[in-house]
Amino acid sequence: MALDLTASSADITRYICDIPSVSGDEKRLADEIFAAVSGLDHLTVTRNGDAIVARTELGRPQRVAIAGHIDTVPINGNVPTRDIVEDGEDVIWGRGAVDMKSGLAVQMKLAAELTDPAVDITWLWYDHEEVEASKNGLGRLQREAPELIAADFAILGEPTAGEVEGGCNGTMRAVIRTSGTRAHSGRAWMGENAIHAAAPILKRLADYRPQTIAVEGLEFREGLNAVRIAGGIAGNVIPDACEVEVNFRFAPSRSLDEAIAHVREVFAGFEIEVTDAAPAARPGLDAPLARAFLAAVGAEAKPKYGWTDVARFSEMGVPAVNYGPGEAVLAHHDEERVPVSQIDRVERGLRAWLSGS
Repeated sequence: MALDLTASSADITRYICDIPSVSGDEKRLADEIFAAVSGLDHLTVTRNGDAIVARTELGRPQRVAIAGHIDTVPINGNVPTRDIVEDGEDVIWGRGAVDMKSGLAVQMKLAAELTDPAVDITWLWYDHEEVEASKNGLGRLQREAPELIAADFAILGEPTAGEVEGGCNGTMRAVIRTSGTRAHSGRAWMGENAIHAAAPILKRLADYRPQTIAVEGLEFREGLNAVRIAGGIAGNVIPDACEVEVNFRFAPSRSLDEAIAHVREVFAGFEIEVTDAAPAARPGLDAPLARAFLAAVGAEAKPKYGWTDVARFSEMGVPAVNYGPGEAVLAHHDEERVPVSQIDRVERGLRAWLSGS
């Protein structure tokens, strides 16, 4: 068997979900995608590692990038896919069905069928999204071949239940450290407990009131939370070191530098190391292409609370939104599943907009 882009988007979803593509193991799926689109005369196809770029070259005045990652989080007994019925609806169950192979299936079917779109289209299917940012295939293209992904507007096929989510929150992680002096716990007064010294950090987190910030008409909710705490070496030793890792999700109104400065201000007086950071993305819904897109798909824009690769397009000055089938709360879930009706609705919406009908 081979990837058949004449099949329905639902059948393509089933087929590509049954090809394991956990981050780092995308080659087989990338090979099948490359083979399927390379034979299409209306597309110019380029491969960069396990990222595939397929472009129309029709000389249209505007270009749209439509992108999705081909990797998934690890499989946990949820491949192969199976068909189930839930609340009277046909549903595809299995790893990747939500995040985000149903979105990929829609994109690949439209890439094959839309030979004369109203705008030029760059289709981007890339690797290593579910792991550290340094490996991200879209980031690699951004560094090595930015001309291939340049566009006037971008859509990420991340799961949004067929709604449109504009921009995204930024994210950063920091480790806050306290130190003390080791001693025998039977003579605790001889030492200084670094875990106890972390209590003010937790108090500041408990007292913190995150903001909801309006950006271009969308309400972005921020959050500052402890996500890990570590300290202690033995059950009879007063610990001399403790680490509290915090995660700050911040609205697109803040730059990355402003977000980092805010966290340093909240934890003033403590040793802080920023370990990971990615900027937020403004919605860009005032762009004419974005307004036309919203009208064509019949959706009301909502904010994206999680971080997605729309931020990479935003860094390039390209307004970007998230639009795909599947409920985001089921992404990475062992019961990952997507209604066929959502797949069909997203396909109809994208087809109508891209064909100008």
